[in-house]
Amino acid sequence: MTDAALSPRNLALHFACGFLAVLLFHQAAIFLLNISGIIPNGPYQTRPIPPFGVPAFLNQAFWGGVWGIVYALVRSRIPAALPVALAGFLFGIVGPTFFGWFVLAPLRGQPVAGGFQLSNMLRGIFINGSYGLGLALIAHAARSFVTRPEPPPLPDA
Repeated sequence: MTDAALSPRNLALHFACGFLAVLLFHQAAIFLLNISGIIPNGPYQTRPIPPFGVPAFLNQAFWGGVWGIVYALVRSRIPAALPVALAGFLFGIVGPTFFGWFVLAPLRGQPVAGGFQLSNMLRGIFINGSYGLGLALIAHAARSFVTRPEPPPLPDA
């Protein structure tokens, strides 16, 4: 891992990318599942989440930002030959999905891995994979934008 990967600027950039990926990709996946009748609740849920009472979708976006930082820290270990979109999709499955299945669910008193019911598991893979895809695409675009060289100065008139 390079010092650039650990720079506050890079970590903040990836936090913002993860935050945006939840708002744009994660919630879009929820929308698609909702309009197809697969899940009952739609995107951008506003029910308050304790302890601060923030809307659920903003809580999810915050944690998406945290996962964006994790992505910044592991990105250098992802094989360069893997397309950015596929790498992001796989990150979304392996990181947030497995963490949710095997760490969060037991802490919340829920069944591990959605009770190993295929439909529950596929929903998690689709939603978090979509988040990871969005994170990777947004981060890739943001990095290329942020690291562009400065244009030459205009000549004096």
